[in-house]
Amino acid sequence: MELYKINVTDREGNLHTLDAPDGWRVMEVIRDNGLPIKAECGGACSCATCHVYVDQSWLPKLHEMREDEEEMLDEAFDIQDNSRLSCQLIMSADLDGLAVTLAPEMD
Repeated sequence: MELYKINVTDREGNLHTLDAPDGWRVMEVIRDNGLPIKAECGGACSCATCHVYVDQSWLPKLHEMREDEEEMLDEAFDIQDNSRLSCQLIMSADLDGLAVTLAPEMD
């Protein structure tokens, strides 16, 4: 299995470089490495608790946001123009080195 890298900045500002298997959801990689991401729905795009901010330089490389993701982000806090649900970002060679920051947790 091909391994890529994701650079994740946690809520305290610490950078973590994580191994990301091809085809895995960014949310799964973050969660399985023990970083604090709720991801309550497990990747079904039905909760917005895996909200991240994607580094601006990576936005053009992402697939277009689907309507269901956009609707879920409407439920999240502190939405920015670079907000995405990490469960909807699938690792591939195109995203090797992806940089994201964990958004504030929803209560």
